[in-house]
Amino acid sequence: MPFDRTWLPYLYLYGVGGLFFLAGLIVVLKCGALNLQRPRHRRWAKVLILGFCWYASIHAVGILAATYL
Repeated sequence: MPFDRTWLPYLYLYGVGGLFFLAGLIVVLKCGALNLQRPRHRRWAKVLILGFCWYASIHAVGILAATYL
């Protein structure tokens, strides 16, 4: 499968989406809705970031499986 039909949409989806996700986290931190001094807030920040990475990795594994298997 060609790069422009597999990895280019993936890079766009998680690159641009990741920028919006990061911008949203920065806004939440700046307005004080997320206080990283509190343990529960730290835990949810980790859940959000790891969740984004989890979905990106599952998508990447699916692309790899479709390409090479």
